[in-house]
Amino acid sequence: MNKQNLWFLTLFSLVLVLGIYYVTMPNELLLGKESKATTSTQAKETEKTTTIKENTTLEAMRVSLEEERKEQMTALQNQLTSDTISTEEKNNAYEQLKYLNQLQGKEESIEKKIKEKYNLDCFVKIDDSNISSICISSKHDNVLANNIMRLIQEQYEEKMYITVKFEKK
Repeated sequence: MNKQNLWFLTLFSLVLVLGIYYVTMPNELLLGKESKATTSTQAKETEKTTTIKENTTLEAMRVSLEEERKEQMTALQNQLTSDTISTEEKNNAYEQLKYLNQLQGKEESIEKKIKEKYNLDCFVKIDDSNISSICISSKHDNVLANNIMRLIQEQYEEKMYITVKFEKK
């Protein structure tokens, strides 16, 4: 065995061990501070549990949307690499891939702006000219919903159909 092979095996073994450790570690360690129940009062524990549920709800929506988009992207990438379809169809598949990536970026941008301006955790989904926003807030009033709708509409020149839904904090 030469030195190059030895280094490769050493680094590969290290990556493998770390990967196995990451996969087998408890979820509480992955969630960070929110899941630690080290507080002395019951109220703080309840508050942390509620926070985890809220983030889990939004995270589940994000994962679901991500899986849906990943399936679409995989199908489009298969079209791009196919030998049986025309160049025009490949161009259309490429444009759709580009569009999906732009949608993802736009959704993340809007979520970030809502977080910065209103300090709300939210989930945004764009479907053509329909934009759905689900925000975690204890305050459910029309003024806040209208402000969020205006913030989203400012990102577009054309009129969009925007819905804002509040989930209890």
